[in-house]
Amino acid sequence: MSFSTEIFIFIFFPIVLMVYMLCKNIKVKNAVLLVASLIFYSWGGIKNCILMLFLIFVNYILGIWVKGRKKILILAVICNIGILTVFKYTGFICEILNQIFAEGFEAGITVPNIVQPIGISFFTFSILSYIIDVYYGKISAQKNVISLGLYVLMFPKIMSGPIVRYADIEDEIQNRKFNVEQCHAGLRRFFLGFAKKVILANQMAGAADAAFNYEWGLHPVYAWVGAISYTVYIYLDFSAYSDMAIGIAHIFGFHFKENFNYPYISTSIKEFWRRWHISLSSWFRDYVYIPLGGNRKGNGRTYINQMIVFFLTGLWHGASWNFIVWGLYYGCFLLIEKMTGFCAKIPKWLSYIYTMLVVIWGWVFFRADNLRSAVKYIGYMFGIQKGGIRNMDMIRVLNPQYFVFLVFSIILSTPLVKKAAGRIKQEWIKDVGVLVVFFIALCYMAASDYNPFIYFRF
Repeated sequence: MSFSTEIFIFIFFPIVLMVYMLCKNIKVKNAVLLVASLIFYSWGGIKNCILMLFLIFVNYILGIWVKGRKKILILAVICNIGILTVFKYTGFICEILNQIFAEGFEAGITVPNIVQPIGISFFTFSILSYIIDVYYGKISAQKNVISLGLYVLMFPKIMSGPIVRYADIEDEIQNRKFNVEQCHAGLRRFFLGFAKKVILANQMAGAADAAFNYEWGLHPVYAWVGAISYTVYIYLDFSAYSDMAIGIAHIFGFHFKENFNYPYISTSIKEFWRRWHISLSSWFRDYVYIPLGGNRKGNGRTYINQMIVFFLTGLWHGASWNFIVWGLYYGCFLLIEKMTGFCAKIPKWLSYIYTMLVVIWGWVFFRADNLRSAVKYIGYMFGIQKGGIRNMDMIRVLNPQYFVFLVFSIILSTPLVKKAAGRIKQEWIKDVGVLVVFFIALCYMAASDYNPFIYFRF
């Protein structure tokens, strides 16, 4: 189930909210949310839900045993990473083995067709953060399996994050209140996120798909338009999901941390990663980079640790060489910035252009079907590869309406709208504006094909 579908907006969410409001006891409220989350997640397949319940039970037991016990911690990490590997990376590993030992096998290893549960990377990292924090004594083990299940399965975040740590909502699981002000703020955030996804992100996706799916070559202009469209699209799409997740959680009394902070205004790659997918960046910092030694063991070790983190960041996103290269690509630019410090030595406007070019080229590796296609696409952008001029799909997409949406999308990727809204003192004016935008978004949803959030596949 997706936030941007009729069944969620008009049936699932209103029913869950109504039942939740009627409950007075916090334990009953938690049970309602857990059942709702099970229904929400099982919409994509009951088998996935069974796997989730198994993982919750296993980690519930391990969490009770793990404090100060290194062997239990290792067992928990192997168990969770092992299941993630089986479902997400088995096919990729088989393909690599077939390539390495191609001459030694007559038929090669059969690549299994394993269906990856939606959001498996998100809930695996959530569970691991809980286990590791219990091991180090930062939090107490949850003795109530329903409470732990709610933390893992909570439907606002289960599909595409943000990666919420147990420590951040530990108190709210047991003690929170439903009030009108909270509901008002949450609904406003949800409505705006929904509009961002349906009105703007989906329009940008059309232009990006027309460029990246074209097999007969691209003119440099079309190649750049496609790359820029995808750059805007992936931010609007993913940040819209985070907005909606944070808004829904707020309605139910939970406060998730922000996942984005206008990454496209960054003037260095280091700053970009402080603003982009903050919950993932901070997870790797706290649970991988710092345990490896961080920057405490000399420059050489710092550089190695950084490259390990960005290798894993790329791999986390998908079982493909594209993602691995994408991660290492950012790791290399971060090393260059750290070793030279050139971003601080050049004019700010030039540093901004450098950062955005690196980001746009990086998204080509992220979006392309494979590594060869990514290199070829970048060749189109610079006119190195021969590209056709008349791409009819692009011609149909690049109409005046597209450019209007592109301008609005770029503006929305900056703090300008937030600052302008902050100058409006009357809250009712903001509410009317939000409702109008939400109504327009509903019209777009009714008239368009279903377009799922991009991070569902991770």
